[in-house]
Amino acid sequence: MKRILITGASAGIGASVALHFLDSGWHVGLLARRAEALEAVADGRPEATVLPANVTDADAVEAAFENFGQIDVLFNNAGTFGQAGLIDDVPVDVWHQVVAVNLTGMFLCARAAFKRMRAQGVGRIINNGSVSAHVPREHAVCYTTTKHAVTGLTRQLSLDGRPLGISCGQIDIGNARTEMIEELAAQTGQMPPTMDVEDVAQGVMYMANLPPEANVQFMTVMAREMPYVGRG
Repeated sequence: MKRILITGASAGIGASVALHFLDSGWHVGLLARRAEALEAVADGRPEATVLPANVTDADAVEAAFENFGQIDVLFNNAGTFGQAGLIDDVPVDVWHQVVAVNLTGMFLCARAAFKRMRAQGVGRIINNGSVSAHVPREHAVCYTTTKHAVTGLTRQLSLDGRPLGISCGQIDIGNARTEMIEELAAQTGQMPPTMDVEDVAQGVMYMANLPPEANVQFMTVMAREMPYVGRG
């Protein structure tokens, strides 16, 4: 049975992807802060391992990966938007929070996975970038900046993992219908074009199922009507 660990698995994209993989016969490690929410996603399935941890806590991340054991794929998904606003309206503590989750958290989880995959001689890391990793969304300085940095992390891991049997790719998602989009719409007063989050899960599944000699470096999955080409 293939094994994938998913961060940010308690809700939104992470939970939807986790359920898709569970339904497809994978063993899934569910990592997020809220144990009760993870238990609800697992729903008592023996092939689901609940791993409560904060991705910004290096010791907690290492312990969670150690508890999960052998890992074929990491879906490095945990993220937060922060506060919408112009840069001088965004509190510095919000900046630090978004950087801690979106960038440091991704680094810590990739580091833990890379260590184990290096020992195994094979493995795959899939980072959740965003359309914002390429072109900005209005009033999203924290989110946009960290997601651009995720692209750099993806490229570096792909390069460094090449001789070690480790693949790294990035899925850039545009407006899947999740709690985050609903919260953003509440902040901005406008609901953008969206798509079913299941379409994201199918994309992650395609990337995860590739043989070791193949890799999707970047995949963009987005709502058809969202302004990506020509935006920014």
